[in-house]
Amino acid sequence: MFYGSFRRDQFWNSGYPGIYCLPFEDSENPDRPFKTFDFGRVIAKQIRQTQIEGLSGAVEFDQDGRRSIVAANVIEVQYSGKTLVTSFTKSMWKQNVGLLTDQSTVNFKRANPKEVLPRTNVTRIVTTTLNAPFVMYRKDADHYEGNEKFEGYCVDLLKLISEKIDNFPYRIQLAKDGRTGSPDANGNWDGMIGELLRGEADLAVSSLVSNRARERVVDFSKPFMTTGISIMIKKPDNQYQSGLFSFMQPLSIEVWMYIVFAYIGISVVLFMVSRFSPSEWKFQEANGRACALSNDFSVYNCLWFTLAAFMQQGIDILPRSLPGRIASSAWWFFTLIIVSSYTANLAAFLTLEKMHAPIESVEDMAKQTKIKYGIQAGGTTAQFFKESTVQTYQRMWQFMISQSPSIFVNSYDEGIQRVRESKGRYAFLLEATTNDYTNNRKPCDTMKVGGNLNTVGYGVATPFGSDLKSRINLAILELQEKGDLKMLENKWWYEKSGGQCKTSTSGNLKTSLTHNKVAGIFYILMVGMLVAMFITFVEFLHRARIDLWSSMVHFVTIAIRGKPPAVRSEYSMQFKK
Repeated sequence: MFYGSFRRDQFWNSGYPGIYCLPFEDSENPDRPFKTFDFGRVIAKQIRQTQIEGLSGAVEFDQDGRRSIVAANVIEVQYSGKTLVTSFTKSMWKQNVGLLTDQSTVNFKRANPKEVLPRTNVTRIVTTTLNAPFVMYRKDADHYEGNEKFEGYCVDLLKLISEKIDNFPYRIQLAKDGRTGSPDANGNWDGMIGELLRGEADLAVSSLVSNRARERVVDFSKPFMTTGISIMIKKPDNQYQSGLFSFMQPLSIEVWMYIVFAYIGISVVLFMVSRFSPSEWKFQEANGRACALSNDFSVYNCLWFTLAAFMQQGIDILPRSLPGRIASSAWWFFTLIIVSSYTANLAAFLTLEKMHAPIESVEDMAKQTKIKYGIQAGGTTAQFFKESTVQTYQRMWQFMISQSPSIFVNSYDEGIQRVRESKGRYAFLLEATTNDYTNNRKPCDTMKVGGNLNTVGYGVATPFGSDLKSRINLAILELQEKGDLKMLENKWWYEKSGGQCKTSTSGNLKTSLTHNKVAGIFYILMVGMLVAMFITFVEFLHRARIDLWSSMVHFVTIAIRGKPPAVRSEYSMQFKK
């Protein structure tokens, strides 16, 4: 397009060097007329046809060259020096409409810069919620005052942290609404997070998950425990029922069929090996002084020999040839492994409790509609399903919000109680820590199935700019390195009233042995059979070669001497011996 416009290292426009908005400024060409840019219209046309995605959204222009803005986000930031509260107000502006009235506001309180240094002899307010085993009332809480009324994992964690931090007196108080914290439509937070933002508490310690929304308004410490969303269902009844053929359950039908085929196959191999191997033939006296060749491994005896070996019983005939002994050894090793595996699995079937869960994973639950499933409304679990991009979780979220009556619950206790009363028709998705704690305690009627859907961490929340953040982080890291946090977990999940429920064995741990678990022994048997047949074939060829050479010598001797030589049969020699 600019061909011919650049000459002698200079740009030319309409025959004059350069471009001047005011022609009289060109002192070298005083008679220069006013000329527009030769390619201005072409460039303007190309710009109007351009569409790109910029930071403010789609960038495009109308026919007049003005930018066309369909919609834009407007963020207004307000800060109050008295209340130390910063407000972010987000609005939407649309073309031909203007600023919309629908707004969302996020408020959070910053720490006073004058209070950044550690304060001494100031009682810190710790907000928390009741959630076993993190924070609970003592059984005799009426006889105690202050912090002594509470017990649990987080209560002990606070004691350990206070030992690591100097001048850290604290007072535990329950959140007024009993919630961990979530924003409403106006951006105002409730629960423990809301109390931190309003300056009603100095830190929050509970089963408080650190997520993206909460990290925007408060600071979180290093996680003191990791967990994830898990599935709780009602424990199914024992489904093991004995029958006439219960003794066959340790092995699957597939394995039983393979054993029958192996039994027939090894019997056929033994019969063929004994027929082609000279070592299995012998002279036997019959009808007085007459002798006849005989072989102990008839079809009937081969079947009987193989069955006796499988039943671990002895028999009065044994193979004498090398191929026969190889095939028999492979079969004996095969029966040793099969019988041992059968005996071990039979003992498990007779002594262990067997239960089949109606669902085994989140995929199983998402594919069916017979068992309803729900979550706690307004929590991090609901946020996970609502914002997830995984197709399975999206389908589960659409299923949950479409149910009537609602399958959402207001608390974990309500969800667990619903699982127990639903007779196996309701599953509850909750954090794995609470799931494991509940399943390990009476009435022992719930269980966890599948793995965790995600991985999240519990942390100590503090307002922005708090002097406690760095010191709490160091204390938690030290407790992790020394193993104190693991000791607390064992104490409250297993030692304190733990082990009330007998550990049951799911169906996956006690199922019939399938072919893929014992395929190796079948391969060993096949190799033994092939080796035996190969050696028999080689032995047969060797014997045929010897017989052919003997025949040739016999005919040559007759041709030379005119009479056959005196040849003593190998079989007759064996018989006389």
